[in-house]
Amino acid sequence: MEISRRWVLGVIGWLFFFLTFQWRTAMAQLFFRPKRRMKPIRFDNPYKEGGKALVGIVRGKDIMSMVREAVSLIGGLDKIDVKGKTVLVKPNVVSGEPNPATTNPEVVRAVVKLLKENGASRVIVGDMSAMMTLSTKRNMERTGIKKAAEEEGAEVVYFEDHDWVEVELPRAKYISKVYVTEWIFNVDRVINLPVIKTHRSASYSICLKNFIGATHLKFRPYLIDTEHWEELISEINIAYQPHLNIVDGTRIMIEGGPCEGTAVDTNLIIASGDRIAADIAGLEIIKSFGRWKMVIGKDVWEQKQIKRALELGLGAKKEEIKIIEK
Repeated sequence: MEISRRWVLGVIGWLFFFLTFQWRTAMAQLFFRPKRRMKPIRFDNPYKEGGKALVGIVRGKDIMSMVREAVSLIGGLDKIDVKGKTVLVKPNVVSGEPNPATTNPEVVRAVVKLLKENGASRVIVGDMSAMMTLSTKRNMERTGIKKAAEEEGAEVVYFEDHDWVEVELPRAKYISKVYVTEWIFNVDRVINLPVIKTHRSASYSICLKNFIGATHLKFRPYLIDTEHWEELISEINIAYQPHLNIVDGTRIMIEGGPCEGTAVDTNLIIASGDRIAADIAGLEIIKSFGRWKMVIGKDVWEQKQIKRALELGLGAKKEEIKIIEK
């Protein structure tokens, strides 16, 4: 049954892709093999205090002030030294639907502006939408993300138009390698910029899930193993580590998802150098509304994405997190 579902999903997805794009483009994606291989990116989280991963949470209405304050609460951009560096900002652009299906363009604007203020020499905003919602260019235009980014001096890239790098995934159980956008490896710093939302297949989508948009279509979880969506998300995250996670909680999805669902205004921004810590903070907010069956009645630390990520050593444990709210 599992193989049948995977096969059907794959056929439907690739047929859509072939019909949407030129034949040569589709064939190139289907049979693509990277020329470059890289090792996973790992380093110590610089946003810690007393051995604990810091999570800054700021509430308000002024998005620029909220982003600046949330990052400041955990130590500021000086911790990752963006001055003179090339920085990739990776929002959630799964489709062309507005926030909270996708990252709020005003949060993208604020992050680009903050990076420029702190001396980043080049800021790139990039993503790749889901197979059934491509193209990313159209989606970035529809959501206003392209405009917001370019107005603040950032370059916008669509990962499907660029090369990919093969990365082996040590300790993974459900997948041995993944193709990752070259942009993860062509820049000095990576800022993960997800939105908080529920997800019908992955339970939720925040920091860990946002990285899937940086992977080749052949490695999307729905084409690999539909029974282990959440574990696959965590295992694919072995490939890289963002230098900073800035989470858009201005308007979140508390039911449904990833492209349509019940939305509420929560007017907050979360910042952390730790993906698990940031996801836990976002999950607690989703859970507090009591609307999403995949989160209700379960400790947030028991979510499959979280459990597998902890097993792989991708972030902080429960006792290793310090939340700072303002």
